[in-house]
Amino acid sequence: MDTRKKLLNKHQEMKLTSFEELQDQYYGPAGTAKRDVFEVELQLELLAETLKQIRKQRNLTQDELGKLIGVQKAQISRLESGAINITFDTLLKVLNALKVKVTLKVELENTSALSMA
Repeated sequence: MDTRKKLLNKHQEMKLTSFEELQDQYYGPAGTAKRDVFEVELQLELLAETLKQIRKQRNLTQDELGKLIGVQKAQISRLESGAINITFDTLLKVLNALKVKVTLKVELENTSALSMA
């Protein structure tokens, strides 16, 4: 068998796994406690990284952002690394200092969504 046919056969034997399947495998099905914790932690990490990117786009240092909202540089650093749970009040202060428009969407199970801009 030539090399091309071997590669085609090997490719056909491989099974692709979706991200959802991997999440189920490692964190349990959606709706379980372990999966819920994972999803909240993931969202917090994504938020932390987003805040860091926005701060950099605004050409602000951690120290400058901290001064704008009345906290130390160390707290901004911990916030951006996901090392602390941020209060809603602090999050709003950071977003306002970064001049970010915020839209809050609250979804209740089995009902329509409520949105606030």
